[in-house]
Amino acid sequence: MKQISYIKDIDTWRAGFSFSIPINIRFSETDMFGHVNNVSPFIYFEEARIEFLKTIGLFDDPNNDEGMPIVADLQCDYLQQMFFGEKINLYVRVDHVGNTSLDVHYMALNEKGEISLTGRGRMVYIHPGTGKPIQITDEIKQALLEK
Repeated sequence: MKQISYIKDIDTWRAGFSFSIPINIRFSETDMFGHVNNVSPFIYFEEARIEFLKTIGLFDDPNNDEGMPIVADLQCDYLQQMFFGEKINLYVRVDHVGNTSLDVHYMALNEKGEISLTGRGRMVYIHPGTGKPIQITDEIKQALLEK
């Protein structure tokens, strides 16, 4: 496997995931060569990230005016091609929580249990009215790191 800058030890990193969602690769997510288009993993990351954040209650109140996480950057490392009709498990976990931001990691396993994709992204917790970063509460930090 190629060296990925945000992964020090692949086995330790892989063992740190517990939350995942299944994803069925649809025809519309493939390109003219029949493999998953390079933008589709970002859709998978979003779907898994939202489901993960729902489990800790960050999407419970649609009228929340106290704070919300937004994506500040996102990257994907493509390790194996994926094709229409395949099923993957998309794992997500929080790697680090700072004062106003968090680093989220992603891993896609194919049906053989092999890593097809890895990814990471920074999310910033902002005030919805001002758009400015705000402090992540200790309660939210704890929930993020426990999952």
